[in-house]
Amino acid sequence: MAPKQGSKKAAEGMNSRIQLVMRSGRYTLGYKSTLKTLRRGQSKLVLISNNCPALRKSEIEYYAMLAKTGVHHYAGNNVDLGTACGRYYRVSCMSVTDPGDSDIVKDEPSA
Repeated sequence: MAPKQGSKKAAEGMNSRIQLVMRSGRYTLGYKSTLKTLRRGQSKLVLISNNCPALRKSEIEYYAMLAKTGVHHYAGNNVDLGTACGRYYRVSCMSVTDPGDSDIVKDEPSA
């Protein structure tokens, strides 16, 4: 039971960071707009839900590698990521262009 509680606590920490980005930072939601920000080099961090299709996930990871941008694989599915963003729809991936007051980019080892 201990690993489950630790992972749940980590997910809650990521959810609070996402909510802070939504309030104070700049972001884009969705696959097409995430690719656009990666191609422009504006993205600081990309979050991908765990049920994003494999081909789409690998394409986003490839663009992020070219742009030297960090990628975080979100622990929940697209419904959970949409809820963490405060939206009532599903979000498979999102791009953070300006973290605002959040430390979401600094805590990523790959960023």
